[in-house]
Amino acid sequence: MKLLCFNISLLFILLACQQEQKNTAEPQKWSKEQSTELSQSIAKEEEIAIKLYLKNRPDWEMTKTDSGLRYWIYEETDGEIPQDGDVVKVAFEIRLLNDSLCYQTEKGETSKFMVNKSDVESGVMEGVKLMPEGSSAKFILPSHLGHGLLGDFDKIPPLEVLVFDLTLKAIQR
Repeated sequence: MKLLCFNISLLFILLACQQEQKNTAEPQKWSKEQSTELSQSIAKEEEIAIKLYLKNRPDWEMTKTDSGLRYWIYEETDGEIPQDGDVVKVAFEIRLLNDSLCYQTEKGETSKFMVNKSDVESGVMEGVKLMPEGSSAKFILPSHLGHGLLGDFDKIPPLEVLVFDLTLKAIQR
């Protein structure tokens, strides 16, 4: 009986050591090339999704910037264009490509931020600097211009393309 208990104990010890060896394996190295390939793959998938989205909206006259931002100023005024350091007041709506609403300003209210000095999405910052005061625009932000790999930890999931409908209500210099 003692021999049986000894053998069972020895077997447990050996299994535990094997399990510990499996868990202590070196983590896989991640190369710069792998990161580049992953980024390119994500960008291609998002580009396809954006094109399919726009195919269903043929009246949207989008312009694409070098960064990947797509914008369409559908109500344009002769107002001033915001400059770095200006405070802008905007009304907006943010949706995903499946048209689900993430955020919006309440009717009659605005949100404000300082141009190029705030933590607003870089795509929104780029787009606002193209809009005259009083104008309304649609922006499509690939994830790298929006909330990227992490999302916003609330209503915007990771790696999501965002669709903004934004009105530039006022510029304060």
